[in-house]
Amino acid sequence: MTNDQKVLVFIGLMGAGKTSIGQKLAEHLNMEFVDADEEIVKAAGCSIPDIFEIYGEPAFRDVEERVIKRLLTEGRRILATGGGAYMNPQIRDAIAQHGYCIWLKASLDILVERTSKRTGRPLLKTGEPREILRDLMDNRYPVYAQADLTIETGAESINETLRAILDALKQQTPIIGVSKDE
Repeated sequence: MTNDQKVLVFIGLMGAGKTSIGQKLAEHLNMEFVDADEEIVKAAGCSIPDIFEIYGEPAFRDVEERVIKRLLTEGRRILATGGGAYMNPQIRDAIAQHGYCIWLKASLDILVERTSKRTGRPLLKTGEPREILRDLMDNRYPVYAQADLTIETGAESINETLRAILDALKQQTPIIGVSKDE
């Protein structure tokens, strides 16, 4: 895969906007959007909460690694990963080799607000969501900081976030192939 075919990979905690922003960017760039969690569900034949409940988190992480590694080698696209994927050193290495990593960084208040609107988040069912998210931020944000690009997300609109990403990507044209005209 040449540099201009790299996969644009979104990382961040649940509720950071990886799927909504990723879909919008894919639409804008006329690229395929793939959600790794949806692909994991297809591969496993059951929902993510069911994978966690029946097989446990280690089994989920194993499937996640195999699916993401495959998705990174199937051509240029936008890929949204689950919040824990980037914590796996093998996934980080695969992203570094085949992708351009964009961290959508959100504040605790934003994450709490956004995650409260959607069920099916196994990690938030184990206790008080605000505390769980704070712990995840403490553990994951230092690793997420290895991303190629960090975009702060919050109260701005999806279009404003999209514009910030496009502006930042224009500086990386030789790497990811976004033209100055985007």
